[in-house]
Amino acid sequence: MAKRKLTIGILAHVDAGKTTLCEGLLYAAGAIRKPGRVDHGDAHLDTHALEKKRGITIFSKQARFETERIAVDLLDSPGHVDFSTEAERILSVLDYAILVISGSEGVQAHTETLWKLLQSYDVPTFIFINKMDLPAADRERLMAALHGRIGEGCVDFSVQGSKEFLESIALIEESLLDELMETGGISNGSIAAAVRSGQLIPCFFGAALRMEGVDELIHGLEDYTQDWEYPPEFGARVFKISRDSQGNRLTHIKLTGGSLTVRDEVSYASRDRFMAEKVTKLRRYSGANFEQLDSASAGEVCAVAGLSATYPGQGLGFESDAASPILEPVFNYRISLPEGCDARIVLPRLKQLEEEDPALHIVWNEQLQEIHAQLMGEIQIEVLKSMIKERFDMDVQIGSGRIMYRETILAPVEGIGHFEPLRHYAEVHLLMEPLPQGSGLIIGSAVDQNELDINWQRLILTHLYEKTHLGVLTGSPITDMKITLVAGLASIKHTEGGDFRQATYRAVRQGLMRAESVLLEPYYSFDIELPLNQIGRAINDIRLMGGTFSSQTDDGEMAHISGSAPVSSMRDYSRILAAYTKGRGKLSCCVSHYARCKDESKIIEELGYDPEADIENTPDSVFCSHGAGVTIKWNRVEEFMHIDTELGLNPGSRGSSAPKPSDRLRSIDDRELENIMLREFGPIKRPEYGSRAGRANEVREEKPEICIPKKPELPDYLIVDGYNIIFAWEGLRALADSDMPAARKKLMDILANYFGYRKNEIVLVFDGYRVKGNAGERFNYHGVRVAYTRENETADAYIERLIAEIGRNYAVRVASSDGMIQLSSLRSGVLRMTASELEREVEGVDETLRKLMLELNSSRVRVKLDIPSQIDIEE
Repeated sequence: MAKRKLTIGILAHVDAGKTTLCEGLLYAAGAIRKPGRVDHGDAHLDTHALEKKRGITIFSKQARFETERIAVDLLDSPGHVDFSTEAERILSVLDYAILVISGSEGVQAHTETLWKLLQSYDVPTFIFINKMDLPAADRERLMAALHGRIGEGCVDFSVQGSKEFLESIALIEESLLDELMETGGISNGSIAAAVRSGQLIPCFFGAALRMEGVDELIHGLEDYTQDWEYPPEFGARVFKISRDSQGNRLTHIKLTGGSLTVRDEVSYASRDRFMAEKVTKLRRYSGANFEQLDSASAGEVCAVAGLSATYPGQGLGFESDAASPILEPVFNYRISLPEGCDARIVLPRLKQLEEEDPALHIVWNEQLQEIHAQLMGEIQIEVLKSMIKERFDMDVQIGSGRIMYRETILAPVEGIGHFEPLRHYAEVHLLMEPLPQGSGLIIGSAVDQNELDINWQRLILTHLYEKTHLGVLTGSPITDMKITLVAGLASIKHTEGGDFRQATYRAVRQGLMRAESVLLEPYYSFDIELPLNQIGRAINDIRLMGGTFSSQTDDGEMAHISGSAPVSSMRDYSRILAAYTKGRGKLSCCVSHYARCKDESKIIEELGYDPEADIENTPDSVFCSHGAGVTIKWNRVEEFMHIDTELGLNPGSRGSSAPKPSDRLRSIDDRELENIMLREFGPIKRPEYGSRAGRANEVREEKPEICIPKKPELPDYLIVDGYNIIFAWEGLRALADSDMPAARKKLMDILANYFGYRKNEIVLVFDGYRVKGNAGERFNYHGVRVAYTRENETADAYIERLIAEIGRNYAVRVASSDGMIQLSSLRSGVLRMTASELEREVEGVDETLRKLMLELNSSRVRVKLDIPSQIDIEE
């Protein structure tokens, strides 16, 4: 009979003996010859130098053992609260979990957090109470604590077969009671089904260091687990990214369907594009050792080489991505680099660490010109510094952490976003409502698909999901809010996907600007153990911190207090507790929830966030007037909006002039769009092209004119993405295939000729991102400003920065067919043109110049045109 394949994770509060239990399981099953010890630094799974030095698990590890009936992929996870996000990442691939509890310390605050995570991920759980050889371990007290803080489903399996054991199980579920009454016993299959459903939680007692209770736990895994069924189609879940000693990127997955073989092609969507890559290696790890595999089948855990853009939580094949992590860091830290280090070069390297631990959220703060990371606590800071030194040979400094706040609203509000530069159109209306504490963000649509196309609705909802939307008090992420799409408007011909992105983002921000927002801060759930005679001091400290306590107990010598308090007040309390208890006091805490900030006004003033100055998260809208985009401030958008939802939440609504409710949600064609423009901004005065001074009254035969756009009142800038244009224009592309420098020179000549007629400012940007040692270059070519970006600087980044600098003071157009540059242009409210549109405009200029030269030749007049090539036309 084939062995049952199981993926089992081991989780615990720090110092509960989790790694020691892993060593015991591997030794008892014959997977290792000798069990290692954490204090000796020879544990089979704690292989990293940092783990050996600190005596704690920092990175999740895989090991494998087999018995006669089961083949187990064992995943060991960190126990320290600072690395709890690492522990959470393995939960999505587990069949079962073993929750380890210290018999001397009992159920801790972090133990409860882990239990809630296991419930959230619906993972059937076994409990192993370790260190029962210590004097403080009391079985009855521990079972009472388990019943009170974990659940009534906890049953002591160390007395299997006894009458009390069977009766305890029978009380879990009615069918088990019926089976006991009818047969006088309960089968292993029925018990296994109750375990898998989460109703029954088997509890085993032992001392892993002495190998006591380990065999009983293994027999429990054999008897009370079930086979999992997997479909024949390929599916897998990514739970970890790592790099081996040679720097090879490894994607750790659990196969949830089909099989995977070396050289198989895996198609998947990365965070920004669709990928199709071949598997180059398959490995099965056990600690630091691994074996090469030719193939892996459903139910197995393996590491895959060859996939370059995967991320933890990602679904491959038929699997969808996992939900967003529940645990998140609550501190933001500034990373100071050594003198002489270029932050823009270091940032991509640090991003490798973020791949392996997405909770780091390593970002470049453009405003402060700093690198920031999000961390859970002091231990993780030291580990991060050590990893940067080991991996990149850099000694960085990490500043004091800033609390990660959240924001929410107190009353419903409607947010409106309109985005309508020339040839673009979208309008979005969102109903934003407050939700109870801990609800997070709930996003949905109340729009009938017959009124607004379902594809547009999905796109709007995607844009709501894809971005971390920031509040307007401190620029902190929003939470505990329901956002519902209630209205939308599109143009049949002019609306593109990026238009709804801009309208959606602006709608969220406009609604937040109009709403009454409040600041939330993170709270710790804590357990304090201290001498009984000092309980009064602790209770007084908790009250001064703005915290509360829910329970307090004592055993005659030591007191136990449980409760919650703001992270900002309690973050350093462990040192204070140790000082006044002379080392006898213990504090265990973990982030539990967000609640109203106690010092809201003070925090807002200290952070000094200006929502209207945050151009990346603007609340303003863009409307079209006289053929150009015009920015309308957020507090006047209601005066210009094209639809009215009649929700009664907009005091500036236009009342009777608004469209009827039945007309709210629809797509509009060009004629309707023109009517809207006429109603809102008056008739558009269109320039007449082609007339020349001194010949205005001359009667001429009407011929089609090549329309060269009239220069706007503001200075006109044209920013050109050089390589994109070269590879988009057929003639230049053919030349580039054989001689790229010649193609660049040809494009500069074309634009110089265009500049000579138009007299606008032209910036031509070439990407030097991959040129080693390139310091960048700027020069003037016959009036055209040419820029080569430096190494590790993309043309996208240079153009986006240039737009931010000149977009408000000049009429800017960006010529590129690159999607990212186009979206950047849209976000900044400047005009964009595709490569083909620029080519047609250049051809129009050439045609106009040819006509002028023909006319001048026919009149036998010598004219010297003001163009860079200084062409002389003579008789």
